[in-house]
Amino acid sequence: MDSFEFRETGAPTPRFGELLVRVHYLSVDPYMRGRMRDAESYAEPWDVGDPMRAGIVGEVLESNHDDFEAGDIVTGDGLWAEHAVVDGDEFRTINPDLAPVSTALGVLGMPGITAYYGVNDIIAPDPGDTVVISAAAGAVGSVAGQLAQLAGARVVGTAGSDTKCDWLTDDLGFEAAINYKTTDDLGAAMREACPDGVDGYFDNVGGPITDAVWPLLNVRASVGVCGQIALYNATEVPTGPRKLAQLIQTRATVEGLLVSDFPQEEWGTAIKRMGGFIAEGDLEYRENVVEGIENAPDAFLGLFEGENIGKQLVQVREA
Repeated sequence: MDSFEFRETGAPTPRFGELLVRVHYLSVDPYMRGRMRDAESYAEPWDVGDPMRAGIVGEVLESNHDDFEAGDIVTGDGLWAEHAVVDGDEFRTINPDLAPVSTALGVLGMPGITAYYGVNDIIAPDPGDTVVISAAAGAVGSVAGQLAQLAGARVVGTAGSDTKCDWLTDDLGFEAAINYKTTDDLGAAMREACPDGVDGYFDNVGGPITDAVWPLLNVRASVGVCGQIALYNATEVPTGPRKLAQLIQTRATVEGLLVSDFPQEEWGTAIKRMGGFIAEGDLEYRENVVEGIENAPDAFLGLFEGENIGKQLVQVREA
């Protein structure tokens, strides 16, 4: 908390192409930690003193953009703030009839879209494949695992508590879940859960979990690298890349994943499809909502303590 401060300013008037938005929900996500590093460590870093940026959902109070009017419920990249002036070209309207508006920051927003394209475009599992998802109880991992199951895959997840592991197996139907915090030998646990090897790996974590998966990769396996949360707070990043010799034997493909690679004008198809899965009961999601913008730093720090199941949100105002 000592690294954050709250400032009060007047709400500026939106210029041409901008919107004044009253924020209802704001997002906290692991990638934000990387933006706090210096330029050598992360592209587009945030400077000390800059306002925290985040995905937001809110109501348009004033519009200076032809595509929006006052009263629209919108989502896009904004600020940790009660009110924000934003670029209308970076925002889209939300259909409240599809799902609760908060889902625009989770299962039907950036995390869900990341999972959708990561599973369908990179992992691309066939029926019967074994797919491993790290941080499987998180906002991205929980959706990715269910989408892999809908494609016919056998899904194994890793998480940091027995409660999370029980949710993965009992509620989401994962074949197995490994509590990496209490497992003495991750390699042995992964071999037991994946007796026929690993055909797809959705990597949100890196570190020892990835080390345990790597020797089990099957020939032509696909690895999507979405995040490396195990390293985000490291003061010294381990040297690497490691264990690349495994790729010679397996001819596996490893591809980094940024949701920004997929234009937002193409998100509509994914959102409509996943909204249908939710309506049919084939895709479950959880939201951990922290009330009050003053608690946003605690909500953010909680991500790295493993406090959340599903999507971590801050409710700024009652939606």
